[in-house]
Amino acid sequence: METLEFTIRIKATKEKVWSVLWDDKTYRKWTSAFSEGSHAVSTWNEGDKIQFLGAEDGGGMNSIIDKKVLYEYMAFKHLGEIKDFKELPIDEKANEWSGSMETYRLTLDDEFIDLKVQVDSIESHKDYFKNAFPKALEIVKELSEKK
Repeated sequence: METLEFTIRIKATKEKVWSVLWDDKTYRKWTSAFSEGSHAVSTWNEGDKIQFLGAEDGGGMNSIIDKKVLYEYMAFKHLGEIKDFKELPIDEKANEWSGSMETYRLTLDDEFIDLKVQVDSIESHKDYFKNAFPKALEIVKELSEKK
């Protein structure tokens, strides 16, 4: 597994960027870069489960919120797959990436926020992430910089 890193500089407050990242309405907008209809089901509290789901098919992955520091850091530990809205047992395919991490760090620099995302990726997903994450972060930037 390889850790990929993506960064973007955003002229907004950390509260605004945080809100764009994790509020349902804007979360759906920026994650559409990965798959139209993407959304999350969670309480957004550290230690709680989170389900990352696609449009209407009930497929996705289940994870836990490994660490949360308000307005600064969010870490997800990905556990397994979801099909038809049900968590599946870890099979050989899911075992390749189960335990992988995805983190979001917001760092204040003058009037800018540097957003750094790190995601553990298996070889077969690297090109997908390298294509989708920059698009997603551009949407985060656009939404965050709106007045």
